[in-house]
Amino acid sequence: MTRTFPAAVTGAGLVTPAGIGVEDTWQAVLEPRVLAVRDAALRDTGAHYCLRVPELGPEVLRGRGTAHLDPFIRYALVAVDEAVRESGLDPQSWDGGRIGVVVGTGIGGVETLIRAQDRFTERGPEGVSPYLHPRSLANMAVGTIASRYGITGPCHTVVSACASGAVAIGVARDLLRSGACDTVIACGTEAAVVPVVVSGFARMGALSKRDDPRASRPFDADRDGFVVSEGAAALVLERPEAAARRRAAELGRVLGYGCTTDAHHPVQPRPDGAQAEAAVRQALTDAGLRPEAVDHVNAHGTSTPLNDRVESELLARLFPHGPSVTANKGVLGHSLGAAGALEAVLSLCALRAGLVPPVANTEKADPQLPELDLVLGGPRRQSPSVVLSNSFGFGGANCALILGN
Repeated sequence: MTRTFPAAVTGAGLVTPAGIGVEDTWQAVLEPRVLAVRDAALRDTGAHYCLRVPELGPEVLRGRGTAHLDPFIRYALVAVDEAVRESGLDPQSWDGGRIGVVVGTGIGGVETLIRAQDRFTERGPEGVSPYLHPRSLANMAVGTIASRYGITGPCHTVVSACASGAVAIGVARDLLRSGACDTVIACGTEAAVVPVVVSGFARMGALSKRDDPRASRPFDADRDGFVVSEGAAALVLERPEAAARRRAAELGRVLGYGCTTDAHHPVQPRPDGAQAEAAVRQALTDAGLRPEAVDHVNAHGTSTPLNDRVESELLARLFPHGPSVTANKGVLGHSLGAAGALEAVLSLCALRAGLVPPVANTEKADPQLPELDLVLGGPRRQSPSVVLSNSFGFGGANCALILGN
């Protein structure tokens, strides 16, 4: 049996289309709220709706130069600020060499790159800002976080498409297990609601064609694609004994982590779900648990026909005891590289609150899929103790997190 190594989560932060802060987003998925909006900037892209983060003013994000950073960095900073504040750790007194940061993002500073290309087209090389790369490179979120908090320990960037945020949490946990760090901040962030990116998803048929703000409907009989979104989520991870010594409140624990690759197709999941299942089994083994211990699943649930089919078949096969299943993308859309971290935070909220949010907008489960215990209509009073949070991405990326109290 693999030696287990749980990590205590002592702080969490969220920046989503539902608002700034964990509580606003938690309430939005419980209601559930309709957040998708029309966006004139995306009018010719093939996307009827999208979800955007509210404007971040100086009252939310302070610091010289922060107003000019790419949104994917700004979102990460706000989420990390909340997580560190809640953890009770003092960046003024911690040993920065024993702190690590892992940030997951699927695309990075694409808005900055597009603006630079426009200036280059209009004015030539002289129109390109010398700050182009510091504001757009995928690793600049982690670098900016490290500078803001005086962190000089291991700082890594994970790029695993829509599994990036979840993988960041797993890598952060492993940094604790290795002994390289005493505390690790994990974050997933994305700000890719821009015409060229959205057009790419539309052209490949991944986006919903439904002219309806409730178009994201995971596992529904009428699902036809996802609604693109953005945001960030952050968690502070510590060893449980370290959190106990300073009497920090735990939001929950990362019990297990599994990561595999399909090696099948650039964007389609492997039809038999074998490697996705392998990731879940790895996470369970890492946690020292059997499948029947899982009593709740936060599904990847993209609302695309193929992904929902493969995931539902996997869940039915591996968990015949029928744990409750939710999917947050019905309310929050698909925030790409941020999604896995965001859904991990909401899974921890379910553990603490004893409530499971519903799968928003899903009215009739697809009868061609295996029967799952989908939470529909409204939140369900439940006291889960072990949650599986799935994340899958282009390139065949599969990540599973096991979370518990």
